[in-house]
Amino acid sequence: MSFLQFFRILWARRALILLSVIGCVAAASLVVALARPRYQASTRIELDLLKPDPVTGLSVGGRQTGDYVKTQVELIQDYKVASRAVDVLGWENSPKMAAAYARRQPGDKRDFHRWLAQPVMDNTNVMWVSGTSILNIMYTSSTPDTAAKLADTVRDAYIDQVLATKREYARKNANWYRKQAEDTYRKLKIAVDRLTTFEKANGIILQDDASDPEMAKLKMLAQAAPAAQAAAGAFIAPSTIQVASLESQIASQAKVLGPNHPDLQTLRSQLAAAQAAVSRETAMARSGIAPGGPSASSMLSAQTQKVLAQRGKVSEAQRMAADVQILRSQYDKALGKAADYEQQAQTTESGVRVMASAVAPRAPDYPNSPLIIGGALAISFALGTLTALIIELLNRRVRSAEDLANSGLPVVGTMGRSLDDDQEGLLWKILGIRMPQFGRAAQ
Repeated sequence: MSFLQFFRILWARRALILLSVIGCVAAASLVVALARPRYQASTRIELDLLKPDPVTGLSVGGRQTGDYVKTQVELIQDYKVASRAVDVLGWENSPKMAAAYARRQPGDKRDFHRWLAQPVMDNTNVMWVSGTSILNIMYTSSTPDTAAKLADTVRDAYIDQVLATKREYARKNANWYRKQAEDTYRKLKIAVDRLTTFEKANGIILQDDASDPEMAKLKMLAQAAPAAQAAAGAFIAPSTIQVASLESQIASQAKVLGPNHPDLQTLRSQLAAAQAAVSRETAMARSGIAPGGPSASSMLSAQTQKVLAQRGKVSEAQRMAADVQILRSQYDKALGKAADYEQQAQTTESGVRVMASAVAPRAPDYPNSPLIIGGALAISFALGTLTALIIELLNRRVRSAEDLANSGLPVVGTMGRSLDDDQEGLLWKILGIRMPQFGRAAQ
């Protein structure tokens, strides 16, 4: 089928197409005229995703952003936010709302507050500006002022709900950590008392770092023993000088006195006594003690025996001290966490920033007259065209020589209208309406 044939079919069925267009456009115009207008107002907010929490230091970013934003979108349309908006608007105290609630469907079992919040949830829509942290909160109402007011009210209710949720979460965590700290403190007190009683009963006193002071003393003695021995090796006895002096006198007197001279015998006796004194002084220096006291080796041996004797008791005391240290660390951490969450429970940071308040719209969002009428015009023309083609296919007619040629039939001749034919019924003929003929004068 050529375009010319297609056009001839449409031209032959032009009345059907025109009636279809007129009917659909009239119906669309009626819908526009009778439809209750709906106005949509919007307000924008920005989520502080990258700003860390002032207390916990946590922030939202990366792959968590999409899930977090979707959660906030659902929260804005949730009953909790709508309930807060209803409370702010004071609908629960409105006699008009109470009367409307009394006229509800018999099967509606919702409570009054839930029934009031349902229209807010139904008329609230949220759009996320992709690639950003901006949310567009839209509210639809029958009047522009109400739409703007409700959009701002839902926005403020959402911000209050976010802040309340954050505070409630922090308060619950603070109470939990505070209880954990109290329980740990009781356990810590019992552990400290048990350790103190054990130390008193066994004569053991541990240092603050749970080390044994007797072991520390043993280490000091063990480190001091080699030093004492080294000092003893380099020791010069005080009587050594006397020995050297006596030896010099004996050598000089032996040249002039006989070997049995009394003076020489006296000097030799003094030399023997001085040498004995040198031996005693050297022995005491090697033992690392002053005359009359215990030796360093004996002190080291005694301390070693003491440490070995108390080794089991000291180990038990150190185990108790380790338990005390663990409980003290747990108590400090729980107390710190409780303080952090208590501070967070007092925060005024909701993490939401208002970008723009809602403005009353000038034109209704529905009905959109140009869109509805234009759509009706296009759809009706397409519907009329399709109907004309279906009728033509069911009842084919020869409208041109091309139709015969396509059917394989020979064309004998064609007839056309003369230019001087009557033009009086041209409009009706264009519309495809056949007018009755009452007779014409012979020419």
